[in-house]
Amino acid sequence: MEDSKAENNKAIVLDAFDTLFNKKDYVAAERFWSPNYIQHSAHIEPGRDGLFNLVKSTPPTLRYEPGVIVAEGDYVILHGRYSGIGLPVNWIVADVVRMQDGILVEHWDVIQDEASAEQSKSGNPMFGDTFPGR
Repeated sequence: MEDSKAENNKAIVLDAFDTLFNKKDYVAAERFWSPNYIQHSAHIEPGRDGLFNLVKSTPPTLRYEPGVIVAEGDYVILHGRYSGIGLPVNWIVADVVRMQDGILVEHWDVIQDEASAEQSKSGNPMFGDTFPGR
């Protein structure tokens, strides 16, 4: 039963991120985020409104690309890329989401600028198998 809950939570979070960040369907996105949503971030104002207002303020080119996603209990962790954010480089982000009854209720993020091939000390891309722009 715990595995099916984790798989369900992963599917909900992926759908929520696609709905908000890629489709920018704010009405549909409201069903995923609790009205009492708690945000722990240096980049996002408090609550669901803070998150939605941030996305509304970004260029229409903003896209979220999911990578690895894991879940245990009420927690889902995603490793993803935000591109088209209006900055010189993409963001590579670890998003930690706490779920309750199928709704996103709390969120933490760890954000890092995506390194180019020239900047990468390890010689490995930070997301996927290739460097951005290749």
